[in-house]
Amino acid sequence: MPSVFTARALLLDMDGTLVDSDAVVERCWSRWAVRQGLDPAAVLRVVHGRQGHATMAELLPHRPMAQNYAENAVMLAEETADLEGVVPVPGAPAFLAALTGHPHALVTSAGEQLALARMGAAGLPLPPVRVTAERVGAGKPDPEGFLKGAAELGFAPEECLVFEDAEVGIAAARAAGMRVVGVGPRAAAFGPSAHAASLEDVVVAAAGGVLTVTVG
Repeated sequence: MPSVFTARALLLDMDGTLVDSDAVVERCWSRWAVRQGLDPAAVLRVVHGRQGHATMAELLPHRPMAQNYAENAVMLAEETADLEGVVPVPGAPAFLAALTGHPHALVTSAGEQLALARMGAAGLPLPPVRVTAERVGAGKPDPEGFLKGAAELGFAPEECLVFEDAEVGIAAARAAGMRVVGVGPRAAAFGPSAHAASLEDVVVAAAGGVLTVTVG
């Protein structure tokens, strides 16, 4: 049975939700793992949805955070320059087209330049409201980004519906008091309010300032 939600605004993660950037993430973070003497597969299980310095802190807990921030700046530049294989998630162009003129925001752990680069490489329009890594004090799974996105759009948390693919993002949405649609193969395991294999399984209709979202 399809799941049907009504909302006043949608809050959208980027990587894994709108943009398939797995190829870049795997290349960059696998190289980083090898440099640190870590198992790349173990690193890739942790990295999705987090800010880079938070991933480093999780994997190397005894390392000074200043080193993580410095290394993350290098990593961000590397990821921003590497756009090979960055494509839209199936259904993303039509999904975003359906949101044109309706309240929605991008809430991503990526920095502004990385978000611009990846959305551009995928040929996707940028939402007018964007909450990127530079704009929060605490990244996902902290709810700050989603709460900030809702506030900037002018809606209460319970009026918003989140789209996410990663465990930390789904946890952040829940902590913000929001319903969340899990997108893609990773998301189903993390207990979202509903799950879509891709955005091809999501239909958005708008009437009277209310968005009706059908999943499945």
